[in-house]
Amino acid sequence: MTCEICPRRCKVDRKNNLGYCRAGKKVKIALVSLHKWEEPCLVGKNGAGTIFFSYCNLKCVYCQNYLISHEGFGAEIEIERLAEIFIEQEARGAANIELVTPTHYTKQICEAIDIAKNRGLTLPIVWNSNAYENLETLELLRGRVDIFLPDLKYFDDETAKILSNAPNYFEIATRAIKKMFELVGAAKFSGKNMIRGVIVRHLVLPNYRKDAIKLVDWLYETFGDEIYISLMNQYTPIYRAAEFKKISRALTTFEYKSVVEHAVKLGIKNCFVQIGKTADKNFIPDFNLSGI
Repeated sequence: MTCEICPRRCKVDRKNNLGYCRAGKKVKIALVSLHKWEEPCLVGKNGAGTIFFSYCNLKCVYCQNYLISHEGFGAEIEIERLAEIFIEQEARGAANIELVTPTHYTKQICEAIDIAKNRGLTLPIVWNSNAYENLETLELLRGRVDIFLPDLKYFDDETAKILSNAPNYFEIATRAIKKMFELVGAAKFSGKNMIRGVIVRHLVLPNYRKDAIKLVDWLYETFGDEIYISLMNQYTPIYRAAEFKKISRALTTFEYKSVVEHAVKLGIKNCFVQIGKTADKNFIPDFNLSGI
């Protein structure tokens, strides 16, 4: 079977060959954790039940998780084991099962979700992705995923090509986010915890605040307050960022505040912002194979 799971449509047989993302047939993960640094509605009392998958179908030159996304660090596991991990996360008191960069393992994850739910898993499933996804792949998640947590990285496609080697990123990602909203609808909560809905993240990049403002405009014009927006100031110039002049420095307070203030002027009600110093390597997960 050839792989067309993402917009790259490499058409390789992953049993024998590797495509753009470099992922094989088996699921590979680098960390299972309770993560308390996500949006407040996702962490609950003990943290989001994050599972970090190895490899990625983007090649962001500033990726803070490059050790797993680019270099492929991690351990291969069977689908049965992945289902067990979901159940173990619930036993640990996780607020949800958060699948981080999962797109290239969609079919295997769907199988694991079905197994785990048949064994009593009740937690909401969170799909934390880069939004560079095919609609037919997202359709497989209908009835399986409860919360979508996509990035919306770029408005300008030339920037997307330079920084992530992602042709037609805006068209593909916005179409995917519309599909995500179709699948789960407007946000729903149980107490303070989101149990269904869409949160779109945008990491504001240095020298790209105008691009960020255009993305905020599109999101609000398209969805109003039926989704949540998460504006992030935690950009850290890491990995190959020094090779690209515009993103070789940290984000300034002015750049970030101007994007937040624009969101306020628009009248956006459902928007998370970050306060204080978050651009720190200490916030990068320690990919130590824990929980695998």
